[in-house]
Amino acid sequence: MATSNRSSDSDTTTALLLVDIQPDFLPGGALAVEGGDQILEGVERLMTSDAFHLQVATQDWHPPRHTSFASQHEGHDPFDEITLHGHPQTLWPDHCVQGTAGARLAPGLPWDRVSAIIRKGMDPQVDSYSGFRNNWGPRGTRPSTGLAGLLRERGVGRIVVCGLARDVCVRWTVEDALDEGFDVTLAWELTRSVDPSGDAVLRRTLEDEGARIADEVGALL
Repeated sequence: MATSNRSSDSDTTTALLLVDIQPDFLPGGALAVEGGDQILEGVERLMTSDAFHLQVATQDWHPPRHTSFASQHEGHDPFDEITLHGHPQTLWPDHCVQGTAGARLAPGLPWDRVSAIIRKGMDPQVDSYSGFRNNWGPRGTRPSTGLAGLLRERGVGRIVVCGLARDVCVRWTVEDALDEGFDVTLAWELTRSVDPSGDAVLRRTLEDEGARIADEVGALL
């Protein structure tokens, strides 16, 4: 586990943050992350432990015809990159559309233990990777989802992050959590990347930014 200069006070309230664990990101889904199903057993182990004072989930919840969908941009294919609101935007297959089976939280996990669900990507003109803030919008800002305030009101100082995908929504969530001043641990083996070829660089980057990296589930319990 990487070291961090952030507080390690054992009295700090710890939250488990479960990022976008939804069928559309699992094998067979519209935007499947290879090996995404391999995290489920470990995630369930964390969720059913007594290690966390609070558990919060994020959920991609796009309206139909969302601007991040390649289907809305004639002449473009999924994974093409365009400029949107002055910033790079990857175009995705239609996924996590509100009310569809692929947008549900993954069946089989003990979601009754989750105290709050932060739905994101609901603005049809703005994508939303991070659990803390939307992506750049037409006004040149990244509006808050309210997650940071919720955690602070519950006395949370430390966050353990897991979910999908490691190189997109998990990464943005970790980086925003660090920016918000939280002590952040990434449960590395309980995440998977859309493009795993960049994992080594991503790991070093997050460590350099101040995140702790945990390679074993047992170390978090």
